[in-house]
Parts: sequence; structure tokens; C-alpha cells
Amino acid sequence: MRKQVIAHIKENAGKKDIYLDSVNGVSDHIHVLVSLKADQTIAKVTQLLKGESSHWVNSEKPVHGKFEWQDEYIAISVSESMVEKVREYIKNQEEHHRTKTFTQEFEEFLNKCGFAILSG
Repeated sequence: MRKQVIAHIKENAGKKDIYLDSVNGVSDHIHVLVSLKADQTIAKVTQLLKGESSHWVNSEKPVHGKFEWQDEYIAISVSESMVEKVREYIKNQEEHHRTKTFTQEFEEFLNKCGFAILSG
């Protein structure tokens, strides 16, 4: 199902005039590298990609039960000098997550960047 959803996200992004440079993921999350146009916001692009892909998964039924993305997401700007490194990271998601869970990766990222973990 993962490959089907990623292919659909790519197709949908093109239809919505969203420049999706790279996309890949594992069973519990995906990473996308997007170049925003001047009139696009992170929130709107995320809403378009998540909302439409959820609708597609639920109408095509490649999974049992109702599919929903989590409400939260994280967005990070990337300098031009780091774009190729980010592309490689996204491309190698399956290999990367053989040794590290999403939670471990996320906590390491927050610590490395000095972000506080907020509890609800």
C-alpha cells in the first residue's frame, strides 16, 4: 500500500501545482521535500496532500478500516546546500528505519535542534 499511496501523492501534487521534489516513507510516516511557491503556505500544502490522500485511500480501500493521517506534522526549511542530503535521506527511509524507530528519530532531532518536547 505504501508505494500506491506515495504514487498517488505524487500524482495529486502535480494536479494541485505543488512541486514535490521527493517523497518516501515507512509504515507509520512519510517525508516529503516540497518547494513552495510564493502563494503557497506549509499549512495549505500539507492540508491538500494529507486530506486528498486520506480520501483516496478510503475510497480505493487498499487498507482495512478507516485511514487517517495524524493531525500533527513537522516542517523544516532546508538550505539549497542541504537539498541533496535531504533527498538521499528521504530516498533511504526503509534502510534508515531498520535500526531506528520514528519516535527515536524524532526525539533525537528535537534534542539536536534544542526544541522542547511539549506534552498535551
